[in-house]
Formats: sequence, structure tokens, C-alpha cells
Amino acid sequence: MTKILHVLMIIGIVILGIFSVVSLFAFVFLKTWKPFGGKASKSDRKNYSARASNFDGKKFHNIEEFAVLSMSDNPAPDPLTFSKNTPKPDFDFPLRKPDFLAQEDKNARLGLEDFCVTWIGHSSLLIQMHGMNILVDPVFAEMISPVSFAGSKRFTKTPFSVADLPEIDILLQSHDHYDHLDYDFIREADKKIKKYIVPLGVENHLERWGVKSSKITNMAWWEEIQVDGLTIACTPAQHFSGRHITDNMATLWCSWVLKDEFHKIFESGDSGYGSHWQKIHEKYGDFDFAMMECGQYDVRWPRVHSFPEQAVDAAKTLGAKIAMPIHWGAIILSRHGWDDSVERFLTAAEKEGITVITPYIGQTANIATPQLFSDKWWR
Repeated sequence: MTKILHVLMIIGIVILGIFSVVSLFAFVFLKTWKPFGGKASKSDRKNYSARASNFDGKKFHNIEEFAVLSMSDNPAPDPLTFSKNTPKPDFDFPLRKPDFLAQEDKNARLGLEDFCVTWIGHSSLLIQMHGMNILVDPVFAEMISPVSFAGSKRFTKTPFSVADLPEIDILLQSHDHYDHLDYDFIREADKKIKKYIVPLGVENHLERWGVKSSKITNMAWWEEIQVDGLTIACTPAQHFSGRHITDNMATLWCSWVLKDEFHKIFESGDSGYGSHWQKIHEKYGDFDFAMMECGQYDVRWPRVHSFPEQAVDAAKTLGAKIAMPIHWGAIILSRHGWDDSVERFLTAAEKEGITVITPYIGQTANIATPQLFSDKWWR
């Protein structure tokens, strides 16, 4: 019996030692791994409290009642599912490669009154308006994760490299999730980026990654900034944030309004359906063009992402003349068929009389001629 107890004690010591080593490794990993990003200081949090009514001193909150996951253990399946396809296509998407070199002379080729958008896949976009190149949520990583060996793998390659990008006047960041904020991209592209505009808290990630604080402007909901005559407004969204297990809701998430004397544009970020759409319309009126997230929805997280019909209803509420579905076509984050979101979006938009553009990944679309960018290329 004494020998058995001795063996059990040794085994217990070994297990405790292994647990201690693993715990220490996890602690060091969370503290030092740069892709996790930075953390707000005490003075940062005081600043956020003064500017954001939805910040409680530690975390940000949504306007309406919110939960990431549904309380139901076995929610009913989505009754409107159109697609019988798997979440990942079994073929390579046809891609386009924009000729950015032809757009270097912005003033000669793209005037202040011109508006173009290049879809890079998912929610990554290059907006060209007011004579500026405006990059939104650029993700070029193959693996959507803090590490390169695990996570959600992108099923379409980016249609061009960071080196192919023109000089970026403004980078807009909607929130800090990995499918929207790419550490490796920021590190590689920073020299091409003049200015970053981000929701509160995201600046700490960028600064930890080596971006100069002088290049970054952080914003609360309903704040506006003028950049060479272009108005950029940070507007509400219904979502959440976080890059590791201890920073949930520690940074803000948002949508964006861009307007000048020629165009009024909306970019939804990630958002479930809510009253914030109406509030945005009440303040800014009808929009010429709206880029609406409509993928990665699930009945298990109904408040986190918009179902396609909800995205169209939001576009209608915003008074959008033209809409474009985003947050699909590159990354698997849910169970629905890979083409379900775009097909449902088109069906709902047709019922509402909203013009929709569906450019190829990598194609540059001019909203002055939406009929040229409505191919059903995925079919």
C-alpha cells in the first residue's frame, strides 16, 4: 500500500508539474504573442468613457440587448436556406486582377466625382473616392487565426499582393476580429499607408505592431473627421470584439459613413440587425451605395451577423440606391452553403427594387454603371 501511495504521489507531482508548465506557457503566450495586439491603458479607458456612452470603463456594449450565442441548445434550422452546397466550394473562384498602375495618377484618371470599389474578398475592399485610395478591413492572410498552422483557412486567394497595392491614403478598420484585422498585412503594408482611422481601442493593436501613433485616429460612435474635404463618420454596428480569451468587448466595433459633395457611401462592418440602421439614416439620409455584410450568419448567433434578408432590409432602411453583398466568398465561419448568402441577398433585393452589384473578387466596379458589374459569376 505504501508503494502504491508513493507511485500515486509521484504521478500527481508530475501531472501538477506539467499543468504548471502548460499554464506558464499559456500565460507567456497570451502576454507576448504580437498578433493578439495591444491593451488600453488606464488613461485610454478614461478617454473612452468620456467619448463613448456605450463604454462602462472596461468593456463596450451594444445599443440593444445582445448575446453572442443563442440561449437555445438546439435552435431550429434556418427556414430560408436556399443553397444545398457545403460551406466551401469545390472549385476555384474566377478572380480578376485590377490594374492599379493605371490608377496611380488619381487626379487624371479618377476625379473627385468618381467612385470605384474593388472587392478583395470577404469584407476587404479598396474604395476610390474623392481622389483617394481608401482600404477597408484588409485581410491577405491564408489562415484566419493568431497562428499560421490552425484556424479558418481562406478558400480563395487574394487576387493581388500587398506589393500591387497603390499608395493608401486612409485605412478604415471596422473592428479587431482576425477576419478583418490582419497583423501580417499591417506589418507589410504600413509603409504604403498614410493614415489609419479605427474605432476606440484598436489603435493599441496598431501601435504594438509598430504603427506610429501620429498616423492613427481613433473614433467613438457618431464622431466625424474631415480628411481633405471627405467626411468620415464612425457609426454604430451590433457586434463584438476580441483577439484572445481575456479581451472580449475591450475594443469598439463600428460601421462607416463616407461623404463628400458627390457621393454618400455606407460600409456596414460586421453587424446583426437592429435599430441602429434607422438612427444612421435619420442622421445622414439616403445613401448612394451601401456595402452590406450578409454572410457567416447562423441561428445559433442571430444577433451577431445579419441574415441576407436582414441585410437587404437594412439597405432599404438606409435608403441605399445600390447595394453590394460582402462578408462572403473567402472564409468559412458558419454552416451555410458558400453561395447561400449572395443568392438570398439578390432575391430579397429584387423584391425591394434595390439595384445590386456583384463584382468578381479583384474586379474594380464603378457604381456609375452598375449594370456592368452584375454577373452571376459564382453560378
